[in-house]
Amino acid sequence: LLCNDEPEKYLENALKGVASQTYTKENISLVIVYNPIENADIHLQYIHETIGLFETQLPKTIVLPQQTNLGFSGGNNLGMQWAVDNNFDYVFLHNADGFTTADTISSLVGAMEEDKKIGQAQSLILLYPEQNLINTTGNKLHYLDIGYCGNFREPIMNHKLPAVYDIGYASGASTMLRVDLLKQYGFWLGEFFMYHEDTEYSLRLKIRDFRIVAVSNSVFYHQYQFSKNVKKFFWIERNRHVLKYLFYKWPTIILTIPLEILYNLGLLVIAWKNNWLKELFKVYIYWLKPSTWHTWYLIRLKNLKERKISDRDLLNQSVKTVEMAEVVVSKPIKLVMNAVFTFYYFLLKILVRW
Repeated sequence: LLCNDEPEKYLENALKGVASQTYTKENISLVIVYNPIENADIHLQYIHETIGLFETQLPKTIVLPQQTNLGFSGGNNLGMQWAVDNNFDYVFLHNADGFTTADTISSLVGAMEEDKKIGQAQSLILLYPEQNLINTTGNKLHYLDIGYCGNFREPIMNHKLPAVYDIGYASGASTMLRVDLLKQYGFWLGEFFMYHEDTEYSLRLKIRDFRIVAVSNSVFYHQYQFSKNVKKFFWIERNRHVLKYLFYKWPTIILTIPLEILYNLGLLVIAWKNNWLKELFKVYIYWLKPSTWHTWYLIRLKNLKERKISDRDLLNQSVKTVEMAEVVVSKPIKLVMNAVFTFYYFLLKILVRW
């Protein structure tokens, strides 16, 4: 999935990675979905010219240019639909700003072929050009549905990872999905537009008793830069509440309200300091609209009807602290915040029996 001027920034490295795959090229197709913002014709011309440079090394390559920006979820859904229509077994989602190593795909396929209970598998994602540092060993999900990268910026040499291990949720940057499950349970939710769509899909499979894992021999290098961004803020915070509504029963949601009030008081301060108050109020307005609840209601009902695990199980699989909090708040504030989160987590563990 490429957006705006990303082809010029990242496409060449991405194509080199695809060309290097040890997995049989005859069994792979490369689908490039281009989401335009401006100067689409110039960027599309660059895409086709760059593909031409690697044509003899690449598998069959298809470019799907769009007229409008469909967002991260909508753009990836087009690639998923192409895979379904062309009878593939797996979809591998490849972020624009990264590249694979030779065994990225073969390692993921091998793990998923060996264990049919694995619904989704993520690569070990390292930073680039700081290749010795971790982007994520598997994303973690806080019980307030705050998601973050596991072991972010820690040296990979300090971690002895199993070949395959369960994670909170899979990062959409480098992840493999089963086509049969996409047919059965649907694609990513286009309503998310961007942020938390990967979280939602992992939880959708988890509650139906599928494993979400990372495969340490499948390595993906990611030119990831965390930034505090007003454009991100609305989608991250809006979609965080969607996750809670889609997957938890009302008694659990009600029990989290006191902590949500406290958390939102802190968000108000952060939003005020960063000139994001308008975006935060847009989140509140969104959830005051009856149409919002109607948008997500049927999905919630389906989840509650089909799920095989309890709210208590979901809490057990979540984390009680937010270890990346220091990228937004100071270290002393992070310590206080995580102390409150930890206390409330154990309180919920006592009360939530359903």
